[in-house]
Amino acid sequence: MTEFPTGGGPPIYSNDPGGHKANHDVNEQKLHREGPLGLWREISDMVIAVGVIALIIGVIMWIS
Repeated sequence: MTEFPTGGGPPIYSNDPGGHKANHDVNEQKLHREGPLGLWREISDMVIAVGVIALIIGVIMWIS
């Protein structure tokens, strides 16, 4: 049995230019709608998570 290094099977090559363009258009619309994922988004997500954890700890300490 032949094993593939990615574990997902052989690569699939598409000769469908319409499908490629449709995929590109969807990705482009997503990029325009959501913006690029980057460092600032990761930092803001981390600040929100730390704030929620701090709030939970604060409430637990206040109740005790």
